[in-house]
Amino acid sequence: MANMRNSSTRNEILQMLKKHGSLTVSEMAAELKITEMAVRRHLNTLERDRLIESHLVRQSMGRPTNVYSLTEESEHLFPKHYSDFALDFLQDIEENEGNDKVSSLFRRREERMLKLYKQEMKGETLEQKVEQLAVLQNQRGYMVEFERDPETGDFVFKEMNCPISQVAKEYTHACDCELSLFKRVLDVEIEQRECISKGEDKCVYIIKNQEDQK
Repeated sequence: MANMRNSSTRNEILQMLKKHGSLTVSEMAAELKITEMAVRRHLNTLERDRLIESHLVRQSMGRPTNVYSLTEESEHLFPKHYSDFALDFLQDIEENEGNDKVSSLFRRREERMLKLYKQEMKGETLEQKVEQLAVLQNQRGYMVEFERDPETGDFVFKEMNCPISQVAKEYTHACDCELSLFKRVLDVEIEQRECISKGEDKCVYIIKNQEDQK
């Protein structure tokens, strides 16, 4: 029960800082109706988790005081509707300029990603490149795991999460461009076996290990 209360109080502090921008310990204590010592204990935990930060503010009278505010890392804790926002734009573009324009936008995104991924790709063997691709995708929230099929030598590349799944469900261009991107980055044949946007649990790609076939 104590842990639940502590978590609830910390959430209240985060909500207060989101609403007010920045607050002192005394201001938070007054609003929460708890002691300043209790507030500081929660703030220490939030600072340790890099969700808040503090800086000294000089006052006209008395000693400088610490003022607390949220960090950029805390933003993931608050609701976001980026997918809805993107879908609204794509639907407007499709209605006004047609599906070809939407396809063109996804292809342009693929070209940008290809340039970026090619710059980051340092591996020499296919396995090293697959590992680097997993790192790059994980940085974007795809929760990648991969393994090598002991019988075929192919790589089974699994994405447990799709940050743009809502967009991909409406516009299959997203999935088509991801598959094309992987093929161009790795320069091998790749087959998609499962897809989150089609209602499956994960996206699964079979990356053909053509090195062993040479």
